Amino acid sequence: MATAVALAASAAQSQPTTTTTTTTTTTLRVFAGGANQRPDLMKKLFAEYAKTRPGLVIETESGGATSDLQRQYLSTVLNAKDPSIDIYLIDIVNPAQYFGAGWLEPLNAWVGEPATAMAPYLPVYARANVVGGKVAAMPAFADAMLMYYRRDLLAKHGMAEPKTWDELSTVAQKIQAAENAGSAPGKRLQGLSIQGAPIEGTVCTFLLPYWSQGKDLQGPDGKPTLDREAAARGLKQWLSMVDAGVIKKNVAEVKTPDTVNEFKAGQVLFAIGWGFAWERFQSDADSKVKGMVGVMPIPAVAGGKSATCIGGWQWAVSAFSRHKDESARLVRFITSPAASKFLAVNGGLMPSHTAVYADADVLKAHPWFADAATAVEGGRARPMSRDYGQVSDAIRTATSAVLARVHTPEEGTAQIGSRLARILR
Repeated sequence: MATAVALAASAAQSQPTTTTTTTTTTTLRVFAGGANQRPDLMKKLFAEYAKTRPGLVIETESGGATSDLQRQYLSTVLNAKDPSIDIYLIDIVNPAQYFGAGWLEPLNAWVGEPATAMAPYLPVYARANVVGGKVAAMPAFADAMLMYYRRDLLAKHGMAEPKTWDELSTVAQKIQAAENAGSAPGKRLQGLSIQGAPIEGTVCTFLLPYWSQGKDLQGPDGKPTLDREAAARGLKQWLSMVDAGVIKKNVAEVKTPDTVNEFKAGQVLFAIGWGFAWERFQSDADSKVKGMVGVMPIPAVAGGKSATCIGGWQWAVSAFSRHKDESARLVRFITSPAASKFLAVNGGLMPSHTAVYADADVLKAHPWFADAATAVEGGRARPMSRDYGQVSDAIRTATSAVLARVHTPEEGTAQIGSRLARILR
């Protein structure tokens, strides 16, 4: 009830200061992502807003199980300057790319200048959503690469949460040795699951150990700043855990759903995955790890500092929309603190607003957000570029090839460096 009241108040605040009588019907069409972005909850937000706007009809389109598939679809629609979709839910890596292509309407006139508009949100979103002094998109909800682990197994074997990758490897090997004694090969516990297939998540697989060494991939001017020695060291860290039996040998084939499903089935001790996975572990009928899952900071390379890869989804208005004013007002409503709280309480979607992580109702519904807050507040964004698709391809394909042992870490790092120098020049 409290959330409904807050949403109603937020919807009212999103309206113009003068009231007019609507005599015609305006239809907005919204692309609300795939199942993991909870379009069912977005529809409830739209319905709450529409109550305050007589004559407004909001239609929802959804689809694309992954960020990659959604990006392919949206790139086709926007490149064709199709006005049929007014508002898009887009990944954190897309605002710079889409705005640079002229596909998004700047939102300053509706949300204020960047410093004011982005102040309530997690710091990383200012960098992701502000392009050339223009607000290209507004944060819908957050996401981050989190380290999930089996609390029950660490407690059973008297192990503390590891702080470095070397510590994790040691802890994993000890627990694996005890748990796998006498087990059939197909029933053995994996130590750590990461993504190594040439998918978007593998960009983060490359970045996590690299960032933890205090290194950046891109300077303030957008130019590449790859430290090849540190990058190779990060890739060697993964390979050392493959050799130790902590990460499985076919890691170069592992995709995000593989990690989620294997951890959910009780087959993995530690797993790196996006925030949406928590609900899968706790709520799916076939989950064997309900009530056994913990969240801890991503380990660092020895001597470094934990860093995580921030994801999340943004609302953007199409530059080709015929209803930009109405669209922008809806975006202002669905990115409000009340909307962020609604999505957190009802869908377990991580808030984009800093203050919502401390909300009593949110923490009552999802106590694990208290642990997640530390990770997301210090999280980092992947490179921002209008050519992000090429940036992603350069990193993911080379990283996957190294994990498949097609290339050495040095060779893979050299390939990434050469391609980024051309793309981000």
